[in-house]
Amino acid sequence: MFDKLEDLVARLEELQDELSNPDVASDQVKFRNLMKEQSDLAPIVEKYLEYKGAKQTIEDSLTMLDEENDEELRELAKEELNDAKAQVEKCEQELKILLLPKDPNDEKNVIVEIRAGAGGDEAALFAAELYRMYIHYAESRRWKCELVSVEEIGIGGMKSVTFMVNGSGAYSVLKYESGVHRVQRVPETESGGRIHTSTASVAVLPEADEVEEIDLPEKDYRIDVMRASGNGGQCVNTTDSAVRLTHYPTGIVIYSQTEKSQLQNKAKAFALLKAKLLDMEMQKRHDEEADLRRSQVGTGDRSEKIRTYNFPQGRVTDHRIGLTLYKLDKIMNGDIQEIIDACIAADQAAKLSKMNEEG
Repeated sequence: MFDKLEDLVARLEELQDELSNPDVASDQVKFRNLMKEQSDLAPIVEKYLEYKGAKQTIEDSLTMLDEENDEELRELAKEELNDAKAQVEKCEQELKILLLPKDPNDEKNVIVEIRAGAGGDEAALFAAELYRMYIHYAESRRWKCELVSVEEIGIGGMKSVTFMVNGSGAYSVLKYESGVHRVQRVPETESGGRIHTSTASVAVLPEADEVEEIDLPEKDYRIDVMRASGNGGQCVNTTDSAVRLTHYPTGIVIYSQTEKSQLQNKAKAFALLKAKLLDMEMQKRHDEEADLRRSQVGTGDRSEKIRTYNFPQGRVTDHRIGLTLYKLDKIMNGDIQEIIDACIAADQAAKLSKMNEEG
């Protein structure tokens, strides 16, 4: 591990030299790639230098204890020694986490699809509440959200909703939300006051980069334009702005109608199709790497029930990590950071454990 860290220190110095070269600055793609590599390496090197500083403090303190007779100075050296030992231990653990293989999609924007599952109107109402929860969470992170498509029901519910989240590291955080979300409560439409269980599924797809090779020959898809329907303001039913994109090889059909311009709807439909094709490729790779999938928290199986929102008891339980929180109102208002942090910690712990087994 330490040989690798020394190599990273040298590489960071090389990167800083390269980035100061005017020829590199004029090549935007190369400059952007080098900047990304620098931002990835900087925290690791910083932590390693902190670790080396603490190791040096241990050596200095031991030397002082060997050579010093003054009791007061010896006590000071012992105190410094204990602090430095604790710091070394902490840095070692943090370095192991920093050196874990990174998901190449972590920094990407995402496309989120929420679909009402079992439970009829109640499931559609819950899907709409999950949508609002993610919008509030994204706003708290100052991320930008754009609606792609929505199928609403009259009482404020959503049979399905698809939206884009643009923000640095959006996938690294929201990927833990993929799976089946379950709600337990007395529906407003239920006169008998019985608790019902309904579900909604959430799929979080990393947006496909322009540089990624997503092969889309024209013969493989068809574009139909039509008038938008549903709640959409003045332009609904007056212009052919809605777009339906059909991909023949996979049977994927995408409907985009949230923008006034046909061009914008078309761009959104293609972005969603590319994200779905990329996701299918990722799922295929996950299936081939069964061990990797088992060591990850909630980024594999879409049919997995990941969380229950119990309204009568005001609690939310994440079944993957055994976490229960009694702050359902705050969570439904977008305060989901504590759950996400716990998922990240559990994911890192599982990967570290797997790494230790292999080591």
